[in-house]
Formats: sequence, structure tokens, C-alpha cells
Amino acid sequence: MNNMIKEIEDEQLKKEVPQFNVGDTVRVYGKIKEGNRERIQIFEGTVLKKQGGSNRATFTVRKNSNGIGVEKTWPLHSPNVEKVEVVRTGKVRRAKLNYLRNRVGKKAKVKELVK
Repeated sequence: MNNMIKEIEDEQLKKEVPQFNVGDTVRVYGKIKEGNRERIQIFEGTVLKKQGGSNRATFTVRKNSNGIGVEKTWPLHSPNVEKVEVVRTGKVRRAKLNYLRNRVGKKAKVKELVK
């Protein structure tokens, strides 16, 4: 039974998974369906966390929109996620950046990783 589940999950995996880490600023190109039309909407923000594995892997992106924090959790292997583009790489020392929810202004920024 487990082999059947594994085979089905392997079929749903994307061939190319975007490489990004927690703390990076990313642009997520998500497909939005409105009636019979389909369009792509960009959601740009900081990656707060990545969790799960296989085809259940998700990542949460947070942005500040008109002074209000907006978070969205995206499935990594979803067909509704067109692509994920890394804008900036962040320098962080944690796996989950939940503390950013309580910060406002410059304190809510993540330093850029310079290589």
C-alpha cells in the first residue's frame, strides 16, 4: 500500500524545484482563476518558514501591504505556483522567522547576505 502512495506522490513532484532559503526575499508567480479566465499574480515578500517534505512541502511568504502584514502559505509543488524568483538572499540564523510578525519598520528587515 505504501508503494502505491509513494508512486502517486512522485508523479506530482515538479521536475525543477526553485532553490531558496528562509530569510530570502522572493517573488511568487501564482495562478489566479477568475471565472473562466486565468491570470498570474505576483506576491513578493520574505520567506518566514519552509516545512514538510516530498510533495507536501510548503513555504510561507510575508509582505507588508499598506501597513498591514499579509502572509500566504504556498505548496512548493503546486501547479498553481508558476515560478519562484529570488530577489535578495537574506542572512538569518534561524529556521523559522516568526519573530518578524511582531516587528514594524526597519526592525522587520532581514540583512542581505553578501557573498
